[in-house]
Amino acid sequence: MRSRRWFRLLWLVAAVAVVLMVFAACEDEEEEAATGTPAGTGTTAAGTPAAGVPELEDGVLQVGSDIAYAPIEFFEEGTTTPKGLDIDLANAIAEELGVTTEFINSGFDGLPGALNASRFDIVMSSMTVTEKRQEEIDFVPYFTAGTDILVASGNPKNITGIEDLSGLTVGVQLGTIQVDQLKAANADLKAGGNPEINVLTFDQNPLAVEQLRIGRADAVIADSPVVANDALLSDGKLEAVGLAIEAAPYGIGLRKESTELKAAVEDALQAVMDSGKYKEILEKWSLAGGAIE
Repeated sequence: MRSRRWFRLLWLVAAVAVVLMVFAACEDEEEEAATGTPAGTGTTAAGTPAAGVPELEDGVLQVGSDIAYAPIEFFEEGTTTPKGLDIDLANAIAEELGVTTEFINSGFDGLPGALNASRFDIVMSSMTVTEKRQEEIDFVPYFTAGTDILVASGNPKNITGIEDLSGLTVGVQLGTIQVDQLKAANADLKAGGNPEINVLTFDQNPLAVEQLRIGRADAVIADSPVVANDALLSDGKLEAVGLAIEAAPYGIGLRKESTELKAAVEDALQAVMDSGKYKEILEKWSLAGGAIE
């Protein structure tokens, strides 16, 4: 009888140990999921997140971004570490706000809807401010860029503007203003009795560039800094036409009800500009020409 009781005691101790191990494992998993991919830290003068901003109460500024648009936002090769102009600026803004940043990679076309569904606090993803987008979300402007065209080296099709894309095959990323520009161009071409542009749409810009690289597209249309970067990284196989069509500001996207956060972000961005950090970041990525006042 005594040996049986001892056996039961040992079994009970072992069972408790297993339960504790499982509980600890669950806690580790929850912490990893909550941590995400913070890419910057900072504190305000008071060492606390901006007061009165509900989105910052947890000490984290969640940034939605399509991280495949170098040099504005991209993953360092072979890693999940985000880099680029938007990443550095978001981190600088977060430092002023006294919070960390968490970058959430999401498809560009769905960013406004995901923002309004509270999947993240802000959008920072080379998003041009347009009237259509302003109907859905608010913006804080922070950079200016136009549209350029990427072509094969030597520009064999003699493309000097969007109108020269008539009858050609052009790659473009879904959800970008370039899609609207191509639609407008096709409407004009059709009205004038000219061949329309054959538009190939892709979820990400690098996929469009690859079609140009292998000869399945005659050109790619995208934001001018991105086109310049794609040409630079092509080993001389591609080149930028060198345009800045319809230059307009990029904006940090916010939900319309996030009035406190918008005010805080505006103040933080101004502080980054006043400190000289804004200029340093733009110069780091050779994008000083897109600076705003």
